[in-house]
Amino acid sequence: MSNTLDPSGAGSAGPGAPTRHPLDWRNPEFYDEAALAKELERVFDVCHGCRRCFSLCNAFPTLFDAVDASSTGEVDGVDKQVFWQVVEHCYLCDMCFMTKCPYVPPHPWNIDFPHLMLRAKATRVRQEGVSLRNRTLAATDTVGRIAGIPVVADVVNAVNRSAAGRVLLEKTLGVDRDSPLPTYHSRTARKRLRRLARAVPGDGTAAPALRPTEHTTGKVALFTTCYANRNEPELDEDLVAVFEHNGIVVTLIARERCCGMPRLELGDLESVARLKEYNIPQLQRALAAGCDIVAPIPSCVLMFKQELPLMFPDDAHVRLIAERIFDPFEYLMLRHRAGLLRTDFKVSLGKVSYHVPCHLRVQNIGLKTRDVLKLVPDTSVETIERCSGHDGTYAVKKEFRAAAVKIGRPVMQRVANAHPDHYSSDCPMAGHQIESGLERAQQPEHPLTLLRMAYGL
Repeated sequence: MSNTLDPSGAGSAGPGAPTRHPLDWRNPEFYDEAALAKELERVFDVCHGCRRCFSLCNAFPTLFDAVDASSTGEVDGVDKQVFWQVVEHCYLCDMCFMTKCPYVPPHPWNIDFPHLMLRAKATRVRQEGVSLRNRTLAATDTVGRIAGIPVVADVVNAVNRSAAGRVLLEKTLGVDRDSPLPTYHSRTARKRLRRLARAVPGDGTAAPALRPTEHTTGKVALFTTCYANRNEPELDEDLVAVFEHNGIVVTLIARERCCGMPRLELGDLESVARLKEYNIPQLQRALAAGCDIVAPIPSCVLMFKQELPLMFPDDAHVRLIAERIFDPFEYLMLRHRAGLLRTDFKVSLGKVSYHVPCHLRVQNIGLKTRDVLKLVPDTSVETIERCSGHDGTYAVKKEFRAAAVKIGRPVMQRVANAHPDHYSSDCPMAGHQIESGLERAQQPEHPLTLLRMAYGL
């Protein structure tokens, strides 16, 4: 099923094309408890009668099991507290809307399950605020900035690797002691790539010859992202190395904050709006300088491509940035189609198990990462299009860890059974989630890392 992002609600991919309506989060009725309860019951009743999404996240089995155990065998017999358990198990991956549900708009039943779950989360935040635990786990930029201080980073990493430290985290923040946690670096990607911050128009440096195409300018501004900047800075370095090898000029976004996805997943929409007000002007400056925008984390690209346009459908700047931000491999494939991607690969990759993250699948750009990796000689790519179970902070929370592992187990088994030379995911957190379920020790390698390896850079 294809999806058309059309905040006008009119649809643009032909009669009857699935579409997303804007999120009416500024309307006071959006937070009306009685109206929300009525809509939850209506949509859950449709889902109960259909059940096509039973194999996705744990929200649907939670609902269906409760219905089956109820006195009536219908949604009206389910304790309303269970409704909130369903909401908590939804991590807004959008896969039900994108791949399963036959009742999405413009169907008259108008089912948008993820947006309803987001409405419920936002209503609870409006009523109760955000807990200290959730604020801490979602504050990726703030936590990363503190944890990335020299010496502090070493202490944090040591605590996160110790059994006693993990027990402490579990007791204080409810972070499951067996869940994978990121490493913090004091030498961030922005520090390592400082030279790129000076290579901006108007700074007196000589402009290199660019080779634009119909869809790309040949010059990109890199949104480093919280995670890549502070947790895996080599990921941004790999992106820059690959792009520069292909004659693409790379600069850094002058300043950036979290894209807002962790706050969105909590329903903290006011915080999302504040982050948007900070980031959009920075990205506007990059566009004004003639740059396209890339980011190495699918969730961050999706935030600017889809979520912010749905929250702010009347903001022309948001719409323009949505059109000019690219997944790295989407960008490279556009260059390849224009005859501008170098194929002077020096190293074959052998057998690659490649996991496609949900937040990349819902961008509707196709399997561009797979297509680029397949250009490497003597390389085969096995594609795995299932959820890894990581899903933001969901998989690190103690109460959801078992469900997250269960969701990701088919992916883990596919990787284990393939015995690949490399396994990879565009989402590095998903890669580590897969790693946590493998009996044979083998670390994930990001597709950008593999491509850099193939080029011999």
